[in-house]
Amino acid sequence: MQQPEQRIADFLRKHHVLTLATCTEGIPWCASVFYVYMPAENLLIFTSEYPTRHIQEAAQNDKIAGTVALETKQVGLVRGVQFQGRIFEPTDDLRQKAKRAFLASFPYAILKLAPFWAIELYVIKFTDNRLGFGKKLHWTI
Repeated sequence: MQQPEQRIADFLRKHHVLTLATCTEGIPWCASVFYVYMPAENLLIFTSEYPTRHIQEAAQNDKIAGTVALETKQVGLVRGVQFQGRIFEPTDDLRQKAKRAFLASFPYAILKLAPFWAIELYVIKFTDNRLGFGKKLHWTI
């Protein structure tokens, strides 16, 4: 699997909240979730219960989009990732690896362990104003 540009991978590793966008029957929905990035697999991992709207919609349409953004009022420091991908429920060895990675970052999640979900990233656009106003790096698999 092709790996994203190192600056993008570093940004995804340093942050922990993503906004997930789903869409069914032409009606969009967004949900914010805690995540971990597994760089070797180029996957975003999060937990969420089956009855949530975003998981119900993902069951109907596994094509998703999302963002990971640094919140700042300083224009010169704006950074963020926009992505497209596919959501799926990992099984077997990948599920165990995802669980270990997630609990290493969020140990309190053991108290209410929900199903794990993975986002396979297809397209990533990284905005990094530190490189110049509106500077964008693109990665597509």
